[in-house]
Amino acid sequence: MENQRRTGADRTVADMRSLLADCFERRPWIYWTDLAVSVAVAYPAALYFLLAPGFGPLHVLAYFVGGFGLFRVGSFIHEIQHMRPDEMKGFKTVWNLVCGVPLLMTSNTYDNHADHHSARTYGTDQDGEYVPLGAGPPSRILRYYLQVPLLPFLALLRFGVIGPLSLLHPGLRRWVLAHASSYGINPDYVLEPARQTSQRLYALRDLVCGAYVIGLGVALATGALPLSFLGRLYVLVVFTIGLNWTRNLAAHRYVDHGGPIPMRGQLEDTITITGGPWTELLFPIGLRYHSLHHVLATIPYHQLGRAHRRLLAQLEPDAPYRRTLHSLTGAFRALLEEARRGAAGVPGARPA
Repeated sequence: MENQRRTGADRTVADMRSLLADCFERRPWIYWTDLAVSVAVAYPAALYFLLAPGFGPLHVLAYFVGGFGLFRVGSFIHEIQHMRPDEMKGFKTVWNLVCGVPLLMTSNTYDNHADHHSARTYGTDQDGEYVPLGAGPPSRILRYYLQVPLLPFLALLRFGVIGPLSLLHPGLRRWVLAHASSYGINPDYVLEPARQTSQRLYALRDLVCGAYVIGLGVALATGALPLSFLGRLYVLVVFTIGLNWTRNLAAHRYVDHGGPIPMRGQLEDTITITGGPWTELLFPIGLRYHSLHHVLATIPYHQLGRAHRRLLAQLEPDAPYRRTLHSLTGAFRALLEEARRGAAGVPGARPA
């Protein structure tokens, strides 16, 4: 293990990989335990909020516990995208059945994530997880948030109507796969055929999700589920999505790069969130270590904290990685200031 300190200029991705060579081991038992505990907390709380009659303090508690819990459960989709196709197949299957279908976010809906890590597409129009919010004006951030209340309706339309119907029409199917099969924040993103996994798997998951949505509709229509379930489900889903979209705002600088940027630029454009244990609520499954993840994406989430601490112990004060460190409020302030500068025509400093 190398203990000698190096300057920021010398700390390349290869250096970081060498320093963190023992942090790439994935421990399946941690995934299974974490998922089991998260589901055991999130689902009963969510079901109590959705189905328990009346409304009182326990419903409020269940709302927040269920919302944060579902956010954590859903965030495993990010880890799944960084696993090899032959890795932890059982975990992927269980997650898709237990979490992906009920949440209408089976793992293939995040196949676009590969474009977010590609040096060719990161930060461009072909990155579904990047929009130049920092280019201003600040009202663009408000418009970003105004999409959240619409997303549950769009998901129901996509999986309950358009998805199943598209299986009957090849032209519609191609459009659905390209334009309506990826979760992200860039509405102009197009999922290229090369990023689409097995067409048969896409079709199977669309059928299962479609049956699930239709089943909910039948249960509501026949009175098996009370109508109050629908309203409560909506506010719970909006809260859970809102958590993720808030987290997104603190993930990057969101400037207009004008084209692809190198890996060093991705590092400096991405944010590492500092804070205590409560930070895990808004940045579950290692998402607070986002800049480290962008340069070494195959480090499992349960190793990121250790890797982060080791880097801080080795890096010089002027190292680029240290400049990615922000508190949550600091990251929000930086984005707002960047947007104001962009609106005034003052370009921010672009990553090297």
